Amino acid sequence: MPLERLQKVLSRASVTSRRKAERLIAEGRVTVNGSVAAVGQKVDPERDEIRVDGRLLERVPLFYYAFHKPEGVLTTLRDPQGRPCLGDLLRGLPARLYPVGRLDHDSSGLLILTNDGELAHRLMHPRFGVRKRYRVEVAGRPSSETLARLRRGVLLADGPARAEAVRLLESRAGRSLLEVEVSEGRKREVRRMLAAVGHPVERLVRVAEGPVALGDLPPGRWRPLTRRELQQLGVLERQEEEAHDRR
Repeated sequence: MPLERLQKVLSRASVTSRRKAERLIAEGRVTVNGSVAAVGQKVDPERDEIRVDGRLLERVPLFYYAFHKPEGVLTTLRDPQGRPCLGDLLRGLPARLYPVGRLDHDSSGLLILTNDGELAHRLMHPRFGVRKRYRVEVAGRPSSETLARLRRGVLLADGPARAEAVRLLESRAGRSLLEVEVSEGRKREVRRMLAAVGHPVERLVRVAEGPVALGDLPPGRWRPLTRRELQQLGVLERQEEEAHDRR
């Protein structure tokens, strides 16, 4: 079997990016066959004994789910203050899965849950440009110029931000419903963009991330990703390549 870079093996075995895996290695927390590992080291995951903080790294089956996060729930698996969080709702899943990215406490909608670190990295890193689509209820009626400004970009405290796409779906009674697409995932980015153009968000729902759509999935429920969704995310192709390498 061809050797693989250690950080790739680590990211595939748990939900962490390759960059974070490199940090674990650099901190001396990873050993291979009893010796402290080095960044860039190549290993045979089938034969080598790999440990992180003394715990044996095991090959685990990978799972992929879509979950509808309700409003008022924290995107964490546990909360020291006892507030409602994902961990309260995800009992019954076949493994310990983690949310890819996050949604604000007061937002709802699609979260992808997985234990595949490679996919998590691809979905979250801005260079891959995975679009996230939101249905957003705002105060007032944004003008066509305001929508164009959002597409051009607005300046936020942490730098410029822009909508990849935005359109007005409906407007009545002093409120408007927008569809907004972004390819970054900065904290409260959509809310801050709309506040910057004078239309504060009153309700926000993430309805899609890449090829995965929320659809009619009820709040608090989950479903496995379909084979087509996994194919569009590049998961099946990657798994086929890895299986070929192991032969």
